[in-house]
Amino acid sequence: MITYMFKIICVTNRKLCKDDFFARLEKLCKSGISSIILREKDLSEDEYFEIAKKIKEICDKNNIPLIINSFYKVAEKLENKAIHLPLHIFENMSDKEKTYFQIKGVSCHSVEDALKAEKLGADYIIAGHIFETDCKKGLAGRGISFLEDVCKAVSIPVYAIGGIGEKNINQIKNTNASGVCLMSSFMTCEDVDKYILKLKG
Repeated sequence: MITYMFKIICVTNRKLCKDDFFARLEKLCKSGISSIILREKDLSEDEYFEIAKKIKEICDKNNIPLIINSFYKVAEKLENKAIHLPLHIFENMSDKEKTYFQIKGVSCHSVEDALKAEKLGADYIIAGHIFETDCKKGLAGRGISFLEDVCKAVSIPVYAIGGIGEKNINQIKNTNASGVCLMSSFMTCEDVDKYILKLKG
C-alpha cells in the first residue's frame, strides 16, 4: 500500500483497457492507489450512471474513493460526495449544488484557471498536461515550470496529469505537487502491482 502523502490517482479510459475494465479497476484498488476518477467522456449521462454504479461498488468494497467526472448529477444519484469537473461546468454550478459535495476538483490549464477554481471553491486542482501525451497528440507539454507556477499560485492541493509514468514521475515529486494522475499507463500496464512499485520508486 502507498503510505506516504504523495498521491497516485487513476483516471479511467475503458477504451484503452487491455483486459476486463472492471477487473482492472479492482486490481488497481487493491494495489494501493489513492482514488479513481471515472472519466469516460464519450458516454451519455445514463450510460455513465450504469458504469459508475458498478465501479462505486468496487471502490466502496476496497475503501478507495470514487471521483465522478463531469456528471455531477450522477454523483448525487449515487450519493457519491466527490466530483471532478472542467472549469466551465464548475463555474456554472450554484453554491447550493456545490455544498452537497465534500470533494470538488477542477481541471486547470493555466495559473489564471487555477486561481479562478480556488476562488470558486475547488478543493483541489488537476494541472496539465505536463508532458507530451498521446491523449493530446501534437501538443507540447506545459512542463514542470508550469506545474510549479500553479502550485505557488494556490493554497489547495495540485495534482499533475499528462504523459506521466515511471520514467518521469520523480520530476513531479521534486515539485510542490500533491500527487499525480495517470490514465494510459494504468489502463495498459501488464502488471498493476509491479507498475505501482515502479511509480513509488
